[in-house]
Amino acid sequence: VQFVESGGDLVQPGGSLRLSCAASGFTFSTSAMSWFRQVPGKERELVARVSAYGSITRYADSVKGRFTISRDNAKNTVYLQMISLKPEDTAVYYCMTDPPGPSWGQGTQVTVSS
Repeated sequence: VQFVESGGDLVQPGGSLRLSCAASGFTFSTSAMSWFRQVPGKERELVARVSAYGSITRYADSVKGRFTISRDNAKNTVYLQMISLKPEDTAVYYCMTDPPGPSWGQGTQVTVSS
């Protein structure tokens, strides 16, 4: 199982980013997927979840209305569109199956700062 996250960057408050996660090593099209984020010294936080076929999504209260999770099963890729970014969104972002497995990717750093 492998996850390769990308798309993180330094962005100003109010800006937007789109994260991507290419997954392999399992049957992606039948797996629910999630995005997590982690700040040093804190536990990993669930940000968003999407069902296997993309019809059902769920979000942490802190990102509702600003983040959108989606997936392309033909490309084995899950996305996280982020708008109206805030400094508190600064973290390393990871994708993972739902329920989570043992193998995490390297994550992608999102920094929101002026």
